[in-house]
Amino acid sequence: VGFAMGIAGTQIAKDAANIILLDDNFASIVVAAKWGVFDSIQKFLQFQLTVNISILTLNVICAFADVPCPLTVLHLLWLNLIMDSAASIALASEPPTDQLLERPPTNRHDSIITKQMLTNMIGMAVYEVGIMVFLLWEYEWIPDLQPNSDDPITGSKSRHYTMLFNIFVLLQVFNEYNARFLRGEWQIWRGLTQNPLYLMISFGTMVFQVVMVQIAAPVLTHALKIHPEGLSGRQWLICLAFGIGTLVVQQILNGFRRLVLMLWPGHDHVEEAKQTLAEPSEDASETTPECTPE
Repeated sequence: VGFAMGIAGTQIAKDAANIILLDDNFASIVVAAKWGVFDSIQKFLQFQLTVNISILTLNVICAFADVPCPLTVLHLLWLNLIMDSAASIALASEPPTDQLLERPPTNRHDSIITKQMLTNMIGMAVYEVGIMVFLLWEYEWIPDLQPNSDDPITGSKSRHYTMLFNIFVLLQVFNEYNARFLRGEWQIWRGLTQNPLYLMISFGTMVFQVVMVQIAAPVLTHALKIHPEGLSGRQWLICLAFGIGTLVVQQILNGFRRLVLMLWPGHDHVEEAKQTLAEPSEDASETTPECTPE
């Protein structure tokens, strides 16, 4: 990301820059750098590509298996709203941290998708697709699948497919917490209290999902192809358990990545592993007051 001075800078510098400092204050450069523009882009890509890989793989599997996909067009539109609009705002609103200033600059030739990001995306997509495929064929153990004798056990407007849609959405809601970090950090809750906008978006997504699946189910049953009575309490607990499972899977991926870095020969890999192990404390993520140079 290139910076240019808005007052003293030449027009050529302004045209080539990505961010123009209107007040020509060096402290503004520090504040802008601490917001981590590049990190925000990586966080959004990590989250969005994970969802895209999962949806594409699930649809391909259903197409080859000649099984109706549990995600309809309107489901995909709702997921697209979660991915593009809500997630972009939530992940781009991360507060600035002093830790960004301690990292070396990013090489312009480096890939925007790092090896840790690739591990997170593929590993999480495997978990999400695995859960969906397992529940698509193995659903006899799920309680309360047929509350009424004339209700379908599986397929459109069944509790089975309603539950699959609900699980997939909850997988993305909880995985969004993992997407806030790019370098295999353990403390995924770090900095949440400093970002109320993120919490509002995450909580709002959950509220809308509950309204669609449970409260407005009699009205939306034909449009969303969900069960008119929604899900039972036990089914909601199962959905939440699979959703929370993304937090556990992320820690497993972090440990696997660090183990590979430690065992893989090469000084660069060992140094990278040591850097990921050295996590900042809760206080280190807080911002410090800015001072204007005299």
